[in-house]
Amino acid sequence: MGLPSLTDIVSSNHPASFMAIEAVKLPELSDGVDSGDILELYVSEGDSVTEGQDILEIETDKATVPVSSSVSGKVVEILVKQGDKVPIGGLLIKVDSAASPSDAKAPSKPEPEQAQPASEPQPPQAESTREEIDRSPPAETPPPVPSSSSPPAAPVASASVPQTSPTPTSPSVATAPTGGDSAGMIPAGPAIRRLSREMGVDLTMVTGTGEGGRITREDVMEVVRQANAAVRQAGSTMMVASGQTTITRPQETKPSSGSASLPGTADQDDFGPIRVERMTKIRRTIAAQMHASWSSVPRVTNFDDADITDLEQLRSSSKEDYAAQGIKLTTMPFLIKAVATALRHHPAINAVIDDENEQVIYKDYVNIGIAVDTDRGLVVPVMRDVDRQGVPDVARGLAEMAGKVRGGQFGVNDLRGGTFTISNLGAIGGQYSTPIVNIPEVAILLVGRSRKLPVVMPDDSIKPRLMMPLSLSYDHRLVDGGTAARFLNDVIGYLESPSRLLLAL
Repeated sequence: MGLPSLTDIVSSNHPASFMAIEAVKLPELSDGVDSGDILELYVSEGDSVTEGQDILEIETDKATVPVSSSVSGKVVEILVKQGDKVPIGGLLIKVDSAASPSDAKAPSKPEPEQAQPASEPQPPQAESTREEIDRSPPAETPPPVPSSSSPPAAPVASASVPQTSPTPTSPSVATAPTGGDSAGMIPAGPAIRRLSREMGVDLTMVTGTGEGGRITREDVMEVVRQANAAVRQAGSTMMVASGQTTITRPQETKPSSGSASLPGTADQDDFGPIRVERMTKIRRTIAAQMHASWSSVPRVTNFDDADITDLEQLRSSSKEDYAAQGIKLTTMPFLIKAVATALRHHPAINAVIDDENEQVIYKDYVNIGIAVDTDRGLVVPVMRDVDRQGVPDVARGLAEMAGKVRGGQFGVNDLRGGTFTISNLGAIGGQYSTPIVNIPEVAILLVGRSRKLPVVMPDDSIKPRLMMPLSLSYDHRLVDGGTAARFLNDVIGYLESPSRLLLAL
């Protein structure tokens, strides 16, 4: 037998083509961001990706952002997993850029369920989960097995409930998936993906109604509403089983001794069952910020009330005009404008302390941060140059910012550059508090829930007035008590005389 030729050796080890492996790294996300935590991977090894396609979602200091692939090809190795902390420039995945899309395997998807013997089905729980949606009753006949030459059929699921023939058919919870059957190909942004996880909705079973078939928040919520409607309908549904008439009701959820509603994974300590959850990047950042503020800022808090009776009358008479423009007019735009205008007259409140260079930096711009309590933690998006805007502009900016926060569409830069912070405790409940200064700022104002109180008027009469509680915390290293009191008096003056506020620019 002769020795193999060089051509035979090369052909046996490299059957078709040489691999061109390229690494996708974590890019620069924003100034001051040096790392991030992996929240979710959108691709698997063997998947085909294109340049610009989102491959994972990462969590930075106070925002979550998608990371896209810098090359096209086949994913040959994933170098990170959910929960990993990755520095800027860290390796994420390896891609064979020489592979064509046809070389990559089709993204995995669940096999069609085979028909099961008829049995008494159980109605779904009040809160639908992804497993419940995936376990929707199969069709009466099993779907045909797809051939290798044709793509697999898209799964179709619906939250049907047992019912007699006179009962109307319940609405479909989900229809055929759109935009692909891989997590990386689903036409939905990171915020929608996170919402679907929290609500237990499988995005592959949601039809997008947005531009280009993108899945919107309303699409996800419609799935949840339809599932809840199916549950309510199932509560009064009668079915005939084994020749006997039975009444089916939704299964009751009984609280367990282990408090199953708690987050985290089940564990045990020396005294009983517990649940453990890894601290998120946002929560770690909040903890570090609060500790730094508490350790370095000698904080003092002034408490006072503003009579907003006239302001409320003005707001009530104008809210319909704003509603016609799609804006819900609250007292917050007036408060933000009052604070921004007062900051112009009290530069010490709109300043920072530069400890390293032993100097005070007075800001010639007014950027107001609004503390927002979200399910991911406290975030403070910033409204810029508020002192140069009128109340209508502030109201529109506030509505836009609220929409971004609710949808998780804000970035790191939306949280930077603030000179003063307002925290609205009244939206939740409570009157007074001692808020912690959001360093490097030197003051923060907390507004409580307005309530009617008997007030002694200048003519000694007693009248019911709508009073807004205010709590101003400040850094006593720079802000003296007199400066804080005068600033708070100015804010109260603008709130109690809304005509001055409307004219202030």
